[in-house]
Amino acid sequence: MDIKDVKTQELVKKYNFKFSKSLGQNFLIDDSVLEDIVNGADVNSEDLVIEIGPGVGTLTAQILKKAKRVVSIELDSDLIPILQAELGENQNFQLVHKDALKVDFNEIIGDEKSVKLVANLPYYVTTPIIAKLLNEGYNFKSLTIMIQKEVAERINAEPNCKDYGALSLLVQYYCTTSIVRKVAPSCFIPRPKVESTVIKLEKLEKPAVEVDNEKLFFEVIRASFNMRRKTLWNGVKSISLSKELMEKAFEDAKIDPKRRGETLSIQEFANLSNAINKYMKN
Repeated sequence: MDIKDVKTQELVKKYNFKFSKSLGQNFLIDDSVLEDIVNGADVNSEDLVIEIGPGVGTLTAQILKKAKRVVSIELDSDLIPILQAELGENQNFQLVHKDALKVDFNEIIGDEKSVKLVANLPYYVTTPIIAKLLNEGYNFKSLTIMIQKEVAERINAEPNCKDYGALSLLVQYYCTTSIVRKVAPSCFIPRPKVESTVIKLEKLEKPAVEVDNEKLFFEVIRASFNMRRKTLWNGVKSISLSKELMEKAFEDAKIDPKRRGETLSIQEFANLSNAINKYMKN
C-alpha cells in the first residue's frame, strides 16, 4: 500500500499530543533532515531497519518506503495508539512498546543478514544506547543516529583534543564514523537548546585493533580518562598489578607513563593493555 506523507506538526495537533520533558522528546519537522537521515543510512529493500524512538512516525514512514521491514521501539504509552493508527496497516511495520535499554535486539534481528539502526535519540539516553548496541555485539551493519552535537564531536574525536575520551575509543574500536549533517534547533518541536548532528557508525568486520583481553582494554581506557589531568601512571593504579610489573608493561608497550590518556592512539591503548594482560597472567 502507498504510505501517506503526514507532517509532524499536523499529527501532534491531530492527536493533541503533549510532549514529555522526562523522555526528552523533540520531534523533527524538517523534511530535508528526514530525507538526509534515510539517504545517509543507505536504506534499501534488503534491510531490516530498527528504529528507536519513532515519535509520531514521520521518519518511520520514510524508512518504510525503502526498507524490507521496520521495527520501531517506543517507550511512551501515549505514542503507541498514534503509531498504530498511522502506520499499523503497513505489512512491513512492527511496533515494540518497550524501553530500548531493556530490549534483547537478537530477538528482533533473528536470521536477518542486513540490519541497520536508525534513530533520533533522546539526548539523555544517547551514550547508554550506543554502549549497549556496541558492547553486546549485535549484528548491525550501521547505526545512523541523530544526537547532540557535542556527543557527535566526542565520538568523532582524535587524540590530543578535549573531546577525545572513552566514548571516542569505544565507538572507534567497533566502527568507522562519519558526519551526515548538522541539524539546527529550529528543525524540531519543541525547540531544543542545543544543536544536533546526524552521525553514521559503520560496524567494522573486526575491531580496529587486536587486543588480548577486551575487558581489560576498556578498563585501561576508563582508568586513563577518569582523571583527565593525571598521568597514565596515576590513572592505571586502580588496576591490580604490582609497581614492578606495571613498569615492565609500560616499557614493553614503549609508552611513557608520564603521558596523559588523551595523547594515546587506539593502537597505543591496545599495546598497553596487551602488555598489562601478559603480566597479569604470570
